[in-house]
Amino acid sequence: MNKFDCISETERLVLRPLKVDDFKNWLSEFENRLPSQHRYDQGKIDMSECTEEWFTNLVEKHQELALNDMVYVFGVFRKEDGTHIGMIDFSTLERNDFQWGRIGYTIHNQYWKKGYGKEAVKEALIMAFKDLNFHRIEAHINVDNTPSYNLAESVGMEFECTRKGFIFEFGEWTDNLVYYINSK
Repeated sequence: MNKFDCISETERLVLRPLKVDDFKNWLSEFENRLPSQHRYDQGKIDMSECTEEWFTNLVEKHQELALNDMVYVFGVFRKEDGTHIGMIDFSTLERNDFQWGRIGYTIHNQYWKKGYGKEAVKEALIMAFKDLNFHRIEAHINVDNTPSYNLAESVGMEFECTRKGFIFEFGEWTDNLVYYINSK
């Protein structure tokens, strides 16, 4: 199986790469986002540049990144109606003797507080180990992003350290908490 073809299902969700025909569903859910709920929630986003052609190029870029083992991007969809509710991605940090990756996750804020994040991330980690052959996955989380580190802990990730001045964002080098999980 090509790693880009990974698809997984939970009781309520389907995790899979985006397809060109997801455009209207994907765009609709971004446009239906609520105003920002906290510092790390983008809230409403200007989607005016996101045309079908733009989205087709995005899907092709995701495929290219996956085929080159750089980044794997999965849409999170509700199984009952196919609604796009978020995204999960894995970036390859190092292969060879490490098999090490990083996870990123986001659920559209109109779907928060329903357990979708935990369900999606838990399943995505299974995919990372079983289908993408990672041994170690890290989440790099801003020190004050309580919802994100609570989610990491809820799926079995463990706090490892604080990396000082780790990521340049908000016009400065910010500290990040590192959570990790290894394959069993």
